[in-house]
Formats: sequence, structure tokens, C-alpha cells
Amino acid sequence: MRNRIIAGNWKMNHNLEEAKSFISELTSSIADIKINGVELLIAPASLFLIPLKELSTNSVVKIGSQDVSSQEKGAFTGEISAGMLKSISSDFSIIGHSERRSYHKESDSLIREKLIKLYENDIRPIVCVGETLEQREAAITEEIVLTQLEGCFKDIDVPQHLDTVIAYEPVWAIGTGKTASPEQAEEVHALIRKWITDKYGVKCAQAICILYGGSVKPANIAELLSKENIDGGLIGGAALKVDSYLEMVKIANK
Repeated sequence: MRNRIIAGNWKMNHNLEEAKSFISELTSSIADIKINGVELLIAPASLFLIPLKELSTNSVVKIGSQDVSSQEKGAFTGEISAGMLKSISSDFSIIGHSERRSYHKESDSLIREKLIKLYENDIRPIVCVGETLEQREAAITEEIVLTQLEGCFKDIDVPQHLDTVIAYEPVWAIGTGKTASPEQAEEVHALIRKWITDKYGVKCAQAICILYGGSVKPANIAELLSKENIDGGLIGGAALKVDSYLEMVKIANK
């Protein structure tokens, strides 16, 4: 049975004091909770990875990056390589987030290069895919998501990396307060699961977690998690406060 994953993507929020306070409070709060089949992931700003890793050393909380470079090293100002993340024991990295695709014009082929670098450095990837409002209204969601998957995973042997995570994030539901209905989300998650099955086999499809990202919060996460192919959430705003993040963990806890 697949674990559930509650992944908090802090984006450009929380200073160092706030970030450390969050992790300290979270690790203290979960110390007396029997966590069963739920993974707790937090992606802070990159410059806080080391202190937050240190704070979470003896807990189940995993700390990872919001992004990674497609390059190994060199004259790439502002970039952080997978090798650098490995050197500080980053637990995972998000790649292909819709904000990176939109604001930084990242292509599927670039995201594929990032994925390869993460695999080479034994870092767990969370690969994001999803459609815009215009694409959904044009009834091409399936085409867009499958094209993104094919581009990001082209010629990649995913069965060698069964801890890979895919996140479906409908762009129109991110930070807008709009949420895809559980039925809409499940439809795309089932599509992704079928794609994995067709491309890599049943064993791989049964192992890989697929997260939903798009205004996930305590009020709707239970219904989302009730769906067969939704294994957790890639969560923004609702993961910025310990109380709401912890509430979602408790709901997901089996």
C-alpha cells in the first residue's frame, strides 16, 4: 500500500526565525503522535535547508528543495545543483512547478534534465504537471498532462526509482481559492496512473505516489484522499501554519 504524503511548499514565505519556529513546533507536536503511513515533507526557501534539516534530524519530518538546476556545475548564477542538495542531504526536490513553468518559461525537456540530475544524485523528485484554465475550458486537459508526462520522463527508467512522486496541479486552482472537485482531480490522477501502467507496468504504477496540488486545505483534504488515486497533497498556503498543516497530517494518518 502506498504511503500518503503531506508536502508543504512554502514558496517565497517565512524568514529564518519563522521557519525554525514552524519546524520546532511541528516536530514537538508530532512527537506523541503515532504516524502510520504518512510522510511529512516541507520545502522551505533553499537558504534555510541546512538549519531546518538540523532541527528535524530526529523526527519524521523531511526537508527538501523547491527546485534544482538542470546543470551540474559552472557559471550559472543563482542556481543550486543536485550535487549541492545531495551534499546537505536534501530529502527531495520539487521540479516543474507551474510557477516555474509560467514565470521562468521552463519546458518539459528542461524539467527532464532536472529529473535526470536528481536521479543521478539519489534525490527523490516531485514532478509537477497540470493544465491552465484555458486548456481545461478547451477540453484538452488529458492531452496537456500526457504531453507533459511524456516530455518529462522521455527515455527515463522510472521503475529504478519507485520513490518518484508526481503532482497534479491544475494551474487554475493554485492560490486562487478554486479547487478542482475531488471527482475532477481523481479523473486526472487515474489518467496519470494509467499512463504509468501503460509505460512502466503495474508494479511501478502501484508504487508511485500521485499528489494533488491546488488550494488543498483541512476542509477538503479528507474528501480528496478518499479517492483511489489521490495519495496526498502538494500544499501551499495551508502549509504555512503549523496548526493547519498538522490537522491535514492527522486527517491523512491511517
